[in-house]
Amino acid sequence: MTDNQDIQERTLTFAVRVVKLCRFLHEKAGIERILSSQLIRSGTSIGANVREAQSGQSDRDFLHKMEIALKEARETEYWLIVLVESGGINENKVKSLTQEIDVIIRILVTITKNVKKKLRTPNP
Repeated sequence: MTDNQDIQERTLTFAVRVVKLCRFLHEKAGIERILSSQLIRSGTSIGANVREAQSGQSDRDFLHKMEIALKEARETEYWLIVLVESGGINENKVKSLTQEIDVIIRILVTITKNVKKKLRTPNP
């Protein structure tokens, strides 16, 4: 399995898990409902951008989409931290999600670094 296949599967599975968490949060009154809308937007956007990158018109286009996915992943990590730190959700309930977003971020960083390196290397 290549990094690109792995990241596609991981981000799809992650998005489904975010949707399920947001359903739970949306049932709560108050700020958790508002934060869930931020989380679902960024958490599902990661995989959408990864998928879109697969149809990139060039290496630069691929890189651009993957960098957007990375930004969305970091934003998702932020919203998970806010939810936990504000007491909106128990840390144990989202621990596996926070661990997975950390892995996704590391994979995206590796992919983007490798593409940047490829773009800097002149073709023989």
